[in-house]
Amino acid sequence: MDVLKYKKITYSISIAIILAGIVLFFIRGFNLGIDFTGGTIITLNLSEYTSTEEVKEIINKYDENASIIHEGENKDTIIIKSNKDLSNKDINSLIDDFRNQYGLSNNSYQTEKFGPSMGSEIFKRAIISIIVALVCMLIYISIRFQFNFGVAAIIALIHDCLIMTSLYLILYIPVNSAFIAAILTILGYSINDTIVIFDRIREELHMNRKMKLDLLINNSIKMTLRRTLYTTLTTLIAVFSLYIFGVDDIKELALPLIFGMIAGTYSTLFIASPIWYKMEMKARSN
Repeated sequence: MDVLKYKKITYSISIAIILAGIVLFFIRGFNLGIDFTGGTIITLNLSEYTSTEEVKEIINKYDENASIIHEGENKDTIIIKSNKDLSNKDINSLIDDFRNQYGLSNNSYQTEKFGPSMGSEIFKRAIISIIVALVCMLIYISIRFQFNFGVAAIIALIHDCLIMTSLYLILYIPVNSAFIAAILTILGYSINDTIVIFDRIREELHMNRKMKLDLLINNSIKMTLRRTLYTTLTTLIAVFSLYIFGVDDIKELALPLIFGMIAGTYSTLFIASPIWYKMEMKARSN
């Protein structure tokens, strides 16, 4: 596999996806979930499974965009998440509708309202966590390998975050706290693959000092490619299973993980190594 030969193509693919995300960000922004916009959460124990369509018939009078999640062993509990700050009058009216329709008892429901300040705090803490993680990784890789390796790895991680974010903007998927958790998870997952390849490149540099740098990189990737692909494939199978068979809350975490794992493997092979190659060639020419 000659990853350097196709670096312009792979760079172009990444740039196109990221630019599309940037354009959509200014056109319509993120589809923020209730975690960031604030809103109302209503939990109802209906004592029997009720289809989403039946629940929607009642909910649509108050919020047509509200999300509905089934919980419980028999899926008889529903969680209604609305980005609207429903008034107490609307909440009471909604509960009365369910009480009349399904015989809801007085102690079988729970309501919760919160403002966007909670989402803002989650976002700030997430940004701080990502920055701290990137700085720590840069320091660690620079000490274990060299500074150029660290910079290339961090650029690849930033690339992964931008790709995940752009895909959420393109597909207009709701962004919630699970998305933030997925980004932090992918940072650790992606850097692991990158370090494996960089470790092989470092070993090859010591053993084959006279080999051309582009051949050395390609040989290193070939030696680790099977391991990288097998690791990603087995993990993706597990995450896909969670997305297909899991409840809605699990799906909200599984989907960004799927995006991130694919982007992480892609960046490890086609972004991190070519960037390091360019930096190393520039350093040698000086």
